Amino acid sequence: MSFDSILKFFLPKDRVFYGLFEEVAATLVQMGNTFKRAMQEEDLSQRDVLLRTLEDLEHKNDETTHRIFIELGRNFITPFDREDIHYLATSLDDIADYIWGAAKRVVNYQIDDQYNTLPAFAEIISKSIAAINTGVYGLRDMKDLRSITAACVIVNSLENDADDLLDSTLLKLFSSKIDAVELIKQKDIYQMLETVTDKCEDAANVVESIIIKYS
Repeated sequence: MSFDSILKFFLPKDRVFYGLFEEVAATLVQMGNTFKRAMQEEDLSQRDVLLRTLEDLEHKNDETTHRIFIELGRNFITPFDREDIHYLATSLDDIADYIWGAAKRVVNYQIDDQYNTLPAFAEIISKSIAAINTGVYGLRDMKDLRSITAACVIVNSLENDADDLLDSTLLKLFSSKIDAVELIKQKDIYQMLETVTDKCEDAANVVESIIIKYS
């Protein structure tokens, strides 16, 4: 029997969820940082290499999320409501799905990002995920509710920034003489990236609802 298996045997069953959620959050941080690095990379071939690594991270996140659902089916005792566990797992998984979806579009479309919107979105997403990571790790003992709440507020604020960035970029695009096909491709990517921040906000809202119930 491996050390991990022995550790899991002695770990209180309701505590398993915290470790799994923290694992998901850590993977999301890695995805956010990788996406940010890729959007700052001037060598397009190297940028695409970085973006393609997000697929493995997205699959890793899927596996951890699946383990959460398995544990949910096995365990009668849970650290908070089963619905909340399901909502949190699903909302965090959505972030990974949409980051990878956006990354695929960047690779496939090869757009001319003349307004440097991609790095700007990557910065917002990276900061949003970092704040979510703070909130998720805070759920284990809920001793510092102020920092968890502050992290959720940061995510909501960043989502507003993403809305503004999308609006301003689309205004520039529609006011320009850009080719129609290029406009459609750019609009699709930018909207997908804004959706990533919506999913971050959804996850933050779940975290906030949990601490309101159990604090």
